[in-house]
Amino acid sequence: MVKFLIIILGVGWLLGQLIRYFLRTKLAKFARQVNEAAMEQQRAQQQASRPKNSVNVDFIPREELEKRKKDIEGGEYVDYEEVKE
Repeated sequence: MVKFLIIILGVGWLLGQLIRYFLRTKLAKFARQVNEAAMEQQRAQQQASRPKNSVNVDFIPREELEKRKKDIEGGEYVDYEEVKE
């Protein structure tokens, strides 16, 4: 009788662990799908709000950024006057 109870408890514990594992993986997969759908919707919304003839730069190489910083460090002051016509 004790042996039967131990087996039943072991099988119950094992089923609980398996169910928990499968639920966790299914919920993670569902959350990933929802996140991807939201990101896709956001991308589509951004593309729709952008003018059709605009230029979009997604990536600027690090060397180019460093070069731009060096070019803009200082400059020459140019005095000017406003001319009214």
